[in-house]
Amino acid sequence: MSLNDRKSGKNALLVGSGILSSRLLGLIRERVFAHYFGNTDAADAFKAALKIPNLLQNLFGEGALSSSFIPVYSNLLASDDREEANKVARVIGSILVLAMSLLVLAGILVAPFLIDLIAPGFEGLKREFTIRMVRISFPGIGILVLSAWCLGILNSHRHFFLPYAAPVLWNLAIIVTLIGFGNGRPLYPLAETAAWGAVVGSILQFGVQWPSVKRLAGRLRFQFDTVSSNIRTIIRNFIPAVASRGVNQVSSYVDTLLASFLPTGAVAALAYEQTIYLLPVSLFGMSISSAELPEMSSQTGSENAIRTALCKRLNGAIERVSFFILPSAAAFFVIGDSIVALLYQTGRFTQSDVKYVWAVLAGSTIGLLAASTGRLYASAFWALRDTRTPLRFAIVRVAITAGLGWFLAFPVTSWLGIPARLGLIGLTASAGMAAWVEFLLLRSSLNRRIGWTGLRLSTIWKILISALASAAVAFAVKYWVQAMHPLPAGFLVVLVFGLLYFAVARLMRIPEAIQLIQAVHSKLRRD
Repeated sequence: MSLNDRKSGKNALLVGSGILSSRLLGLIRERVFAHYFGNTDAADAFKAALKIPNLLQNLFGEGALSSSFIPVYSNLLASDDREEANKVARVIGSILVLAMSLLVLAGILVAPFLIDLIAPGFEGLKREFTIRMVRISFPGIGILVLSAWCLGILNSHRHFFLPYAAPVLWNLAIIVTLIGFGNGRPLYPLAETAAWGAVVGSILQFGVQWPSVKRLAGRLRFQFDTVSSNIRTIIRNFIPAVASRGVNQVSSYVDTLLASFLPTGAVAALAYEQTIYLLPVSLFGMSISSAELPEMSSQTGSENAIRTALCKRLNGAIERVSFFILPSAAAFFVIGDSIVALLYQTGRFTQSDVKYVWAVLAGSTIGLLAASTGRLYASAFWALRDTRTPLRFAIVRVAITAGLGWFLAFPVTSWLGIPARLGLIGLTASAGMAAWVEFLLLRSSLNRRIGWTGLRLSTIWKILISALASAAVAFAVKYWVQAMHPLPAGFLVVLVFGLLYFAVARLMRIPEAIQLIQAVHSKLRRD
């Protein structure tokens, strides 16, 4: 393994460690939430309320800033132009503060209209409390956008762990709020209190990053400048990046809108499923692509040298992502009920809810690999200062998701006499199919620019054999322990699957398995 590969692997490990810590707290948060709310109307209202201001965070947050700010800022740091880099950080931060202040105020004022757009199926008390929680949540989400600006600065300086671990505080604030106020409190007021907890968590998430940002980016103050070529480049790339994120949010919006017309529990089940689905995407797809973006953006030399370096880095990253994502997909399909029960089955969240969320999860798993590797291809385009190509293909994906999702969720279930609540499976399955279309378009376009990229067929077969063999054994273990409590039973099933996958992958001589096992052995010997 080359020095650059080891460095990239270390950076990805730091990102992954930060994401893992925040995701683990996120899973605990969801388990606590499921305990108090289950699949009730109050759960639907809280999930929908958070989704609305989250549109703001996702539009202007990490994705848009990563694609426009990090390539320019990282390149300035690589060129040792610290003065200009610090100026760029100040100006972009100032613009974000102004923009977020205006958008948060607007969001609070038009909350009822937003509810009618996002969840038009909500009525009465459910709609009233959703509006109130949207108004509470909006300021906190604006602060989280500024946290994404902190992330961009820290990542460019190769400080990866802190910004991705900072959401631990957001999750912890909600957990403490639910436990502190959950006993005996009516569900709707409890959901409103949890929304206040989310605002406190947003402040903590931003605050823990601020000291490091001040130290790395120099003296920070309000400054506006639209003349600088670097600022103009960021703004020029930021607009299509926001549009691309907006297109992605349209997809999420369509899912929530359609789910609001399904029976009670559909919106909450979609949120529970997304928490599990996004775990491998975040841990492996996002961690590796986030670590690679500043490295790819810092490449210098001739145009041919940059293309060659990008191609090499991308292919190595695809292999690392696939090594983790393919077994995750197999686990979701085969032992997904054990995973859902392990994470959620408590209190109001029953065995029936476990089976429902598992079915919804199986639908979305269709596109797990495509969504994860697609993020890598998008990062490669961002490193080339091209945010428009990913936008075009995202529009195609959303159009397919919307049309196919409606068809599978409503007409197909009606024609086949399937219970209406199972239409949610059609929504998630359509998103998975559309993700593959987007991935193939991204890959084809990038290959024409930098040369062949992708996963070798021999590597695919090795990973698939390892994953399916492990899933088959774990499936047998699942039935052996079905009489046990869901928590130890689920833990045992997942543990057997994970250990067996690494063992079989080692026998198949998959490089990622060998390197990870050797790293663990070295760590144990040192300790």
